[in-house]
Amino acid sequence: MGFHEIRFPASLSFGSIGGPERHTDVVTLANGFEERNTPWKHSRRRYDAGVAMRSLDDIETLIAFFEARQGQMYGFRWKDWTDYKSSAARRDVGPEDQIIAFGDDVTDRYLLVKTYRSGENTYLRPITKPVEGTVKVALDEEEQREGVNFEVDLTTGMLIFPHPVDTGVRITAGFEFDVPVRFDIDRIHTSLASFQAGDVPNVPIVEVRV
Repeated sequence: MGFHEIRFPASLSFGSIGGPERHTDVVTLANGFEERNTPWKHSRRRYDAGVAMRSLDDIETLIAFFEARQGQMYGFRWKDWTDYKSSAARRDVGPEDQIIAFGDDVTDRYLLVKTYRSGENTYLRPITKPVEGTVKVALDEEEQREGVNFEVDLTTGMLIFPHPVDTGVRITAGFEFDVPVRFDIDRIHTSLASFQAGDVPNVPIVEVRV
């Protein structure tokens, strides 16, 4: 799958609408009860960048970005302003934000994850597009140094240690991240509202698996 490691201009994604989408098959039985099942392990996010357009400069930037991605052909990074870091919205990222795994004396690579919790239920979301310079890691609460104690693959979200992590050692991390997406349309409709501003009514964006 073609993917460009470039972020959609954050100034244009700010103010967009969107969020997670699930797919659930619901069958109503003869007795009125339901059977529910989902073929999706992970949610998929959808956004609409059209509502965030503000000026002719914005539209020019959008069209250039769209053409460079050849419409739906190539994926790209997207900053979801409502959910883009491992910590709570009003807190700074820290090395103990998320429990990634526990060492087993065999594994030296671990995928970044973010846990969503409500009551006793949780959802573990894989993070594949961390933002450069934001990843912080700790082993048993001792912060590690990137480039010395670990590396991070910014294209896959994989933490890489120079040797397997000892058994039972708690691996935690904090980070900012982007969503891998593509345009969900092969055409852009624009209109000129005034000499200073234009309008792009609909620019659908959809998350892709990478």
